[in-house]
Amino acid sequence: MTKKSQKKKVKARIKKLKGLTIQFLPYAEIEGLDSTERIKKLLQIILKNKVIIIQGRLKPEEETRLIEDTMALVGNIKGFKGIELAVISPNPEERSMMNKLKHGIANALVGQTDALTIIGPAAVIKEMKKDPTKLEIMMSGK
Repeated sequence: MTKKSQKKKVKARIKKLKGLTIQFLPYAEIEGLDSTERIKKLLQIILKNKVIIIQGRLKPEEETRLIEDTMALVGNIKGFKGIELAVISPNPEERSMMNKLKHGIANALVGQTDALTIIGPAAVIKEMKKDPTKLEIMMSGK
């Protein structure tokens, strides 16, 4: 393969990913919001075709509500195909008893901030694969 053809391939790949935006959302930015406001804020970002990385984790009922609200939007918004969601958190089995107690108290007071939540539009994220040591995100080439 010549250098010229390699450059063309690289440029083609860059063009495919040109519109990709990843937005980091610190937990402090959403901690003061109630569940409805959190979900509304997340959906506004996702509908702009952005992938969100949230410091922390939503409550299970908020995750459920986000998915329900998203499914209600599918078919009503042109080109919107839903979301992909994954959570990465430390393995609680690897903590000492004292650390488990400390994390339990901290989670009760401020929520689970030692996790990362990744949410993105299904049109941008093709697939997320999670195993105990890593998270792989395959982006759509569209």
